[in-house]
Amino acid sequence: MIVALDVGGTSMKGAVMDRDLERTATVRRPTPRGDAAVAAVLDTVGELVAQAPGAEAVGLAVPGIVDDETGVAAWSENIGWRDVPFRALIEERTGLPVAVGHDVRAGGTAEQRLGAARGARNSLVVPIGTGIAAAMVIDGHLCVGSGYAGEIGHMSVGADEPCVCGGTGCLEAVASGPAIARRYARRTGRETTADAVAALVAEGEPDAVAVWAETVGWLGTALAAATVLAAPEVIVIGGGLSRAGDLLLGPLADDIEGRLTFHRRPRLTTARFADEAGCVGAGLWALDLLETQ
Repeated sequence: MIVALDVGGTSMKGAVMDRDLERTATVRRPTPRGDAAVAAVLDTVGELVAQAPGAEAVGLAVPGIVDDETGVAAWSENIGWRDVPFRALIEERTGLPVAVGHDVRAGGTAEQRLGAARGARNSLVVPIGTGIAAAMVIDGHLCVGSGYAGEIGHMSVGADEPCVCGGTGCLEAVASGPAIARRYARRTGRETTADAVAALVAEGEPDAVAVWAETVGWLGTALAAATVLAAPEVIVIGGGLSRAGDLLLGPLADDIEGRLTFHRRPRLTTARFADEAGCVGAGLWALDLLETQ
């Protein structure tokens, strides 16, 4: 048995799995902020290990800047932690080997090995939810970059919007789920969610259509730049915004196409594992630890 936990900016998703990744127990709960989040991660892992007789390893996926080699979560602006030695803390608590890495790279691992990017030598897996980042697979290898690779959410797309990272015009500040809802509320005075904005787009509501068109343009700017650099055969869109399906993928593919010249055109698709990709990927990392023992 193994334990996997994916810590997202909004919720934590965990599971006890066997070696075939079949689940025998699951947990889903909100992600607190700051020190409370660290305690919640440790408590949730402990709870899952207690439900996993003979547990052999733990896989943990966390957001922000992560040092996969040391198992330290260096920084997350959305959660508010710095330099948390999760590997050491969990090993001390459980006595089990622990793999720690970025939540988006965990999702990329799942989609590359078992999901929508399977068989592609070059791919991008881009969850769009509370935050935005990309797992980059180039020539079959998942790029880590000492924890910094794939942070396209903090690429400037030319917008006049402050970002929690301290920059201005970051993709995440204008095209994440909360940013879409915030921009629609600012335009109309009506509080809502990104899912609701997508539903209004499908109905042709003018303000929602305008917000959506801006969002597609900013996403297209970032993904076209990533395409020029990484030449992905496929771009897998995950996270909450992927629920919009062709309402997002159709215009986004057209936008990217219009920004490219001789470059290879990527195929756009939605993630197989949706918002469970990070948990599946963390489970795969735990299995990798067992393979090396």
